[in-house]
Amino acid sequence: MMKKWMTHRYAVVLSGLLGIAALAMIVWFIYPPSKSAELQTDKVAAASPVWKLGQRDDSSAEFKGVVGRDNIDISAAAASTESSAKATFSAMSAAESTTVPVLLSSGDVPPGLNASTNPELTLQYKLNQIPPNGMIFRVRILDAGKAVPQMAVFSNHQLSGIIQIAGVSGTGSTYNFKNNYELYIPKEQLQSGVNVLKLKTARCLYCSSAEDKNVWWTWDDLSLETLASPATEPVHGKYILTGTNVNNKEFYYDQGAVKHLPYVLKWLGIAYSGNVMRVTCASNVGKACTDVDDYYQTLKQYNMQSSALYLYTGDIKLQKDGTLPETAKQKLRDYVKKYGSYLQYYEVDNEPGLFNRSKAVDLAVAKWLNTEGKQLAPHLKTVAPGWAYWPTYSTKACKNQTGGTQKCGDPDGWERDPAQRKQLEEVTDLTNGHAYGESYNEEGGGSFVQNLKTFGGSSDGLAKKMLNTEFGTNDTHRDNPDYGASQPQAAAFDRIMRSQIGFADMFIQHAAFYKDYTLFKTGFDLQSHNPANTEIYPFGQGQDTRVKIMRRLSLAYATHGKPLTYTILNPEETKDKMVYVRAVDTSKLKPLVGSGATSNKLLVNLVNFESTTQTVRARVTMPKAGLYTGERFGAGSTYSQAQRSISGLKASPALDFEEKLGPGESVQYILELKSTDQAAASAPTEVKAASIQDGAVKINWLQAEGVTSYDVLRADQTDGAYQVIASQVAGSTYTDRTVKDGSHYFYKVRATGGTQVSQAAEVA
Repeated sequence: MMKKWMTHRYAVVLSGLLGIAALAMIVWFIYPPSKSAELQTDKVAAASPVWKLGQRDDSSAEFKGVVGRDNIDISAAAASTESSAKATFSAMSAAESTTVPVLLSSGDVPPGLNASTNPELTLQYKLNQIPPNGMIFRVRILDAGKAVPQMAVFSNHQLSGIIQIAGVSGTGSTYNFKNNYELYIPKEQLQSGVNVLKLKTARCLYCSSAEDKNVWWTWDDLSLETLASPATEPVHGKYILTGTNVNNKEFYYDQGAVKHLPYVLKWLGIAYSGNVMRVTCASNVGKACTDVDDYYQTLKQYNMQSSALYLYTGDIKLQKDGTLPETAKQKLRDYVKKYGSYLQYYEVDNEPGLFNRSKAVDLAVAKWLNTEGKQLAPHLKTVAPGWAYWPTYSTKACKNQTGGTQKCGDPDGWERDPAQRKQLEEVTDLTNGHAYGESYNEEGGGSFVQNLKTFGGSSDGLAKKMLNTEFGTNDTHRDNPDYGASQPQAAAFDRIMRSQIGFADMFIQHAAFYKDYTLFKTGFDLQSHNPANTEIYPFGQGQDTRVKIMRRLSLAYATHGKPLTYTILNPEETKDKMVYVRAVDTSKLKPLVGSGATSNKLLVNLVNFESTTQTVRARVTMPKAGLYTGERFGAGSTYSQAQRSISGLKASPALDFEEKLGPGESVQYILELKSTDQAAASAPTEVKAASIQDGAVKINWLQAEGVTSYDVLRADQTDGAYQVIASQVAGSTYTDRTVKDGSHYFYKVRATGGTQVSQAAEVA
């Protein structure tokens, strides 16, 4: 049920405090150096306290809230309460620190926020000087509605981020989900003197006020801390990774999948940040793995991790001692020997109840991976089966029935039983759980609720890290009508992905090309398709697409690296608007385990979470002065419309970016410092030339990594000399209109100024 701690709408602002009580406390430190503590994500530097509100006691009882209360001023409170504070952090002497302990009334602060009654809380505090490394805002959530409420955090009226909150209230779960969320606030959003931190409820982008009663949470405590050293990650609620699955005709990792992979990674905004892709190259599908080696190498090139699923378990008969037969061991052995350096994760099985799989076989697979598998690839992490939480056959029929007793798994329905799932969880490194539509919060078969059952609740997120190898929606999924979404299909996909951000650690969209669940249009062979012509799959009726939504959330939450300094140049226009800037240096990421993959890209993301068009102007300080080149991805229904090559951006070392973003739109710049040596740049591949109307020839090629412009060369005969007919061509196509009828031509393409030239393409 919805929490009802208030009956009127109010906002609490920390200014002008009059009364003091002794149940909850805010401790205010004016930027003192202090003993540090590591964030749980290990992605943000150690921090020192500025103020804290509430007690870490798994209860919000100390918060009372006053209806109509507008302002609470920590600095004003300091003057009136310094001598009467009854409970504070240990304070240094005046000679050691400028610490001023303050105890504030629990009657002035609500136990959480509720979009229907108290939609925002504003905290006002003072700083003697701007913390040079920025701050971390922390909040511990005790309970929340199942609709994935959002907490927008503004520092001095500029958006610092939006925390996606996972909650099980309303699901029927007997367990609460308690979680700690953390948010980086850059120093550019702080000021000496009075600062304002606003916490605000936010509806889903497509929802009406009907959703408000479902947008609520209660908290245990809130705090603000300064960073003792520069942040290594702009943590945004929690550290998450995402991805998808790119294969051809739903099963094949062939050259068609390989050549489309870079286009998908960059277009979705997940390349270069260590995100994770599922690779379901199956041992029982002929020719499924023909080019998986090239596929893994491409993932490494784009600094991506992989989660493999290879061994088909449906026909395995265990040996008497419960171990895998030698044939199964050899398949796994060969796969891990050959590709182990590219693998970070291995998924034990896929939806074992739905596909009638044996628990004993899955246990044997996990045990082999934990022994011989990790001897071959010590870095490899095992992942529990992709749970679908399937019940017994008598409750709900499943697949792969071949006579005899019909059952969903062996034993029948074991996947729905938390105790039996726990046996797999005890021998795997990460948990799993597939989720579609609203299934994540269903009591009977939802990944969120069922995981809480498996682990007996949560005290700080799930008991194990979670890699969900399938999430998404199909074309029948609609958002809950109670939330009033104007775009029900878009809202359903938006909500399922936000739910994963709230409680999972890594999560993979079902597949980039897969009928009904797809990101992009399907129905063709990727091997004969030009990836630059890839089209986004539309919902229709003017709704946002899965690609648009996934890009927006990926750019805001799943791009990683050291934060780049930025300032907003139009602060009045973006004041209190949900416009988010995220700029990172991926070269500061640690090499990926196994593959050792790294990146040198600088990612600048501009994201609009508003339902109206917003203009954002940002000045980003690059690591070095010089010329930057790369790519820009924005709106567009095809790859070629969304992508634009960028060159000659002169940083001193700052660069200015300006984008007019439509509702829910996002833009990403992928940049690097221009090399002085272009000769070694890779040549493009798969150059093709074809006659078109009007007596012209169209030349297409696959883009080369890191190349922003190309030279097109032409020869008139097989051994004739090649001449440059076009230079600094952006994109991956050029039309030659200088040809003559009846002539024979050969074309090659290279990076502009490069020496590496492509294979020739012939056309008559």
